[in-house]
Amino acid sequence: MSDPSEVAAFMAQAGLPPRFAGLAARLHVPLAARIAQAAAGRDVPLLVGLCAPQGAGKSTLTALVTRLLRHRGLKTANLSLDDLYLTHVERLGLGRTVHPLLRTRGVPGTHDIALGLEVLEALARPGRVLLPRFDKAADDRAPVADFEPFEGPAQVILLEGWCVGGQAQPEAALDEPVNALEHDEDAAGVWRGFANAALAGPYRVLFDRIDLLVVMTAPDFATVRAWRGQQEQRLRQDLAARGRDTALAMDEKALDRFVAHYQRLTEWIARDLPPRADIAIRLDADREPVEMRGL
Repeated sequence: MSDPSEVAAFMAQAGLPPRFAGLAARLHVPLAARIAQAAAGRDVPLLVGLCAPQGAGKSTLTALVTRLLRHRGLKTANLSLDDLYLTHVERLGLGRTVHPLLRTRGVPGTHDIALGLEVLEALARPGRVLLPRFDKAADDRAPVADFEPFEGPAQVILLEGWCVGGQAQPEAALDEPVNALEHDEDAAGVWRGFANAALAGPYRVLFDRIDLLVVMTAPDFATVRAWRGQQEQRLRQDLAARGRDTALAMDEKALDRFVAHYQRLTEWIARDLPPRADIAIRLDADREPVEMRGL
């Protein structure tokens, strides 16, 4: 099958609208070609970092690019930073010992970076690897039985996430709160300082392994909030279709509070990361690329 045929098959499987074909031709297919070119002739996996805010289409992009790379004969594994979240119990422990806001998944410091590094090492070797998965509806790591098997070694690894490749902010930037959540619940800056230190420490070890860094940015944080609301609506529909309690999805008030945890670093990354990335893509409110550098 050709790339257009692979895209058409993917669209049918995912139930995507016809207009997606044009987006795929402009973005997904060229990105897959660029990654394939970078992976050629390597004897170790090419680690591609994909950074984009919540709701920007990371999962769809990763899934289609993975399909296109496999169509080119490249053994491709994908891992989401979201799937590395600490367990619910572990985050409750951070909430007790460091700061209550760390009970909520999201910021650096709430991921199991050691697990991520372990998975990357395993993917570079022959043999079966179990890729961790996180159940967002349950707000906990999925059972091992739900982990995705992959037969290594991988030739390409796609690591996607909202803060992949992010750098720590300058200390002075932490002084002023960016929203009511920080003002009211982190007045002393302990929570945001903890997240910033995590970015400068263990997350740097993980992100320094990235060979090719791709970043997508939104017009502003209000757009990210709107995208995340659409994502939650889809979760609610999925829960209903599977006969699960739709109350597991967040209502508008809960969602506003949840996304506030992400605002500081989302806005910082949008300013800081594009000039450093190998590929930078600026999206409009409809998730259409209006500017692309490096493709």
